[in-house]
Amino acid sequence: MKVSIVGATGYGGLELIRLLENHPHFEIASLHTSSTPGRQIYEENPHLMHKEYTLEKINPEEIRKKSELVFLATPSGVSSELAPVFNELGMKVIDLSGDLRLKSSEAFEKWYQHSPAPPEIIQKAVYGLSEWNAGVIRQAQIIANPGCYPTATLLGLAPLYTEKWAVGSDVIVDAKSGVSGAGKSPNATTHYSEMNENFKIYKVHQHQHIPEIEQQLTQWFEGSQPISFSTHLVPITRGIMSTMYVKLRRQTSTAELVDLYKTVYEGHPFVRIQPQGNFPCTKQVYGSNFCDIGIAFDERTNKATIVSVIDNLMKGAAGQAVQNANILFGVEETEGLSNIPVYP
Repeated sequence: MKVSIVGATGYGGLELIRLLENHPHFEIASLHTSSTPGRQIYEENPHLMHKEYTLEKINPEEIRKKSELVFLATPSGVSSELAPVFNELGMKVIDLSGDLRLKSSEAFEKWYQHSPAPPEIIQKAVYGLSEWNAGVIRQAQIIANPGCYPTATLLGLAPLYTEKWAVGSDVIVDAKSGVSGAGKSPNATTHYSEMNENFKIYKVHQHQHIPEIEQQLTQWFEGSQPISFSTHLVPITRGIMSTMYVKLRRQTSTAELVDLYKTVYEGHPFVRIQPQGNFPCTKQVYGSNFCDIGIAFDERTNKATIVSVIDNLMKGAAGQAVQNANILFGVEETEGLSNIPVYP
């Protein structure tokens, strides 16, 4: 099956190239950019100097002639314009931006400060949280790939919400990300001298992933209340750690929580539950599509502490996009994604 990537020169697009080049079922038909069309991909990305892809302009009609599926690895505000065009052409679309995730146009405008996509496209888009929405992903025409923070957070919270163990209020999420999550374009925040030996909180109560997380939690548990969600930049390249504190409906134990998570995620090869007393670090999922989760129960507060880690460019972006493409086209979910994490 032939695929195209729009936004091929960003970090998400480059990671898609790496994954699709080694995929047994997908073949890259074309790479597209609005910034440097006509150049070879390796001219700005020397790790690809053995590949001779010419970057092309974004022309949906021409892309339709070459591919069955298009990945939109574009900044927010671009996919909302391109997705309707590709949909009209009958192409399947996987969008890695946040443009199609929120079902409320009003919420999108408030949190993203952009005009939303047409309502019919928003409603048609399926939320691509692979482990939980595989049934609708298989039937989708448009997939809204989840954000990096929401992926780590929702996979960590899902068993407690879907099984109704959580009270559903007073949830605290303390999340941290490496600087590649801010994208490839340099800015003052991600400048080396600003981030090296530094630790920053940002977008306090304003992060655009908050409504995305709350939207999914409400679908799992109707009585879910708003969460407290804080994001931090740490001086690493890749990785997200989301630490969640959740009040439970009853007393339990760490052993019982670990058993719950293992049962819920049985048969989901990319979610690995840590043994009791062990907690994951970002290095153990580096370069992989795994989400590793550790859990503990605090009997003093009757709260569960959940630690969830992913690689933000993999399970938080390109990896989950390929996982969704596998589900969409009916191939084994792990195809092209079974690599061992890079360590150390």
